[in-house]
Amino acid sequence: MTARKKKWFPILAASLLLAGSLAGCSGGEPKPEAAQQPAESKTENVYKEKYDPEVTITTVWGVDPTLQFKNGETIENNVATKWAKEKFGINIKSLWSITDTNGAFATKLRLAMSSGQEMPDIVTLGTENQQLAQDLIDSGMFAEVGTLFDQYASETWKNAMNLDSNVWNQYSRDGKRMGIPVLDFAYNHDYVLWIRQDWLDKLGMSAPKTMDELELVMDAFKNQNPSGLAPDKVTPLSIGFKTSMSTWMGDPSWIFGAYGTLPQQWNVAEDGSLEYGSVHVGMKQGLAKLNEWMNKGYIPKEAALWDENKTAEPAVAGTAGIIPGPYWMSGWPLIDTVKNAPEAVWKPVQIPAGPDGAAMRHGTQYTNGVTLIHKDMEHPEAFFTYQNYLFDNFAVSKEGGEFANGLFEGYDFELDANGEMVPNDQIEGGYVNVVRYLLVRDGARIPDEQMKALLKLAKGEKPESRLEKDVAVNYGKDTPAAAEVLLSQEEISKKNMFTGPVTATMKSKWDYLLKIENQTLNEIIYGKQPVESFDQFVETWKAGGGEQITKEVNEWYQSVK
Repeated sequence: MTARKKKWFPILAASLLLAGSLAGCSGGEPKPEAAQQPAESKTENVYKEKYDPEVTITTVWGVDPTLQFKNGETIENNVATKWAKEKFGINIKSLWSITDTNGAFATKLRLAMSSGQEMPDIVTLGTENQQLAQDLIDSGMFAEVGTLFDQYASETWKNAMNLDSNVWNQYSRDGKRMGIPVLDFAYNHDYVLWIRQDWLDKLGMSAPKTMDELELVMDAFKNQNPSGLAPDKVTPLSIGFKTSMSTWMGDPSWIFGAYGTLPQQWNVAEDGSLEYGSVHVGMKQGLAKLNEWMNKGYIPKEAALWDENKTAEPAVAGTAGIIPGPYWMSGWPLIDTVKNAPEAVWKPVQIPAGPDGAAMRHGTQYTNGVTLIHKDMEHPEAFFTYQNYLFDNFAVSKEGGEFANGLFEGYDFELDANGEMVPNDQIEGGYVNVVRYLLVRDGARIPDEQMKALLKLAKGEKPESRLEKDVAVNYGKDTPAAAEVLLSQEEISKKNMFTGPVTATMKSKWDYLLKIENQTLNEIIYGKQPVESFDQFVETWKAGGGEQITKEVNEWYQSVK
């Protein structure tokens, strides 16, 4: 997830369409059957829609430093905790909270785990804390959740989880489901190319369909710039790889995709096994191309130092011609380009094909974290009371329901005198990303629900549901069209096929392998090593643990196929 920057939209966009609403109560939803805990349990835990007397769920919080509060509230006591208490008789008790800068949340949680402090009933961890999640699972402190999920989860939630059966894999041990995957919207970080259409028009050029055509466009943007910018002031293609060769904005991985591979993820090889994309032979052509573009000034000289947000800066400044990124970018950050270049018009276009017609981009997983349930939690079914309601009423957009416009009025939505939704940046007292007050990040999401809303709007239909209204009011006007462009190349999106827990050899060797990988790729791109040195890197990678890791990854893959 991306931290919210100077105003409401970046966090909304970077995590993609966070703000939402609860819709009305579900009618006729089959309720989980009453169940009893084992005989040794002190309390009979029976699923209820509301608990009387109240039950308590303990948790811990890593608070985004940019998360806003209002009305004197805190993460421990706010509109969402009050809602849970009034709606369900659930008292959400915070054991502790910490501002999550520089991994402070993970550090504190590890300390609590190792020092014998009280651990929370419920803890939700994002993908940035993937290793911590695995370590907590392996600690033995947390329950097997698969049976709880099967028994208590609503049909809406189960159907959402069934959209991709692989979501459980990385949180499973010997067939036991140890963590509940936090579902995310499909295609969140699959990307298109955003291009300066006004520059294309002035040059009399069309959107590039191939890598060769892309080079012609980049050269024209730089050396015949329609806005009169000097060549050294233009960034034809704004990409960065400070953190990864496979990321969510300014991403370069599609360049390698033109030659048959995607770096830093596990892809299906020709023989059906999994192979690590960064050691595929197609990497050499991609590296040679990036080195050529670096020398010609098509990509930033500082690309190895640029993270995702940095790649947006020349785009917003009006000096970049192309930036790869998700379909929601017209709302943020590209909406701000006109402040610096009033004539700027950004349009989404397809990913260009390589010399053999190949095109690939990394695909977004359907998950962005995991929720763990402590093995000694007294009322685990109460968590499902809470989360079922969110799936049945928040994830599913229903017109006219209790929460049809947003979670909490005056926080993540506001209506004008005519009952119409006002833009988030016009909410009195400021927009609050209130889903981050909930036990599970982003509340509840059904992977394909967002795309359904976008495609409806793309057809020119009136927004009716909470998701549709949110997109129509708060996102760039080109968002639905960009979603259509994205889906026109749906087949080129390739997810990381290894979603299992960290393998034995990964634990001891992966950091080293990633270090030599990043060093080699960067040095080839910058011309400090010849492209032929890639072959030696592959041999070193295999001998340094990569070959054994590949074996372990494929053993896991065979076990879940």
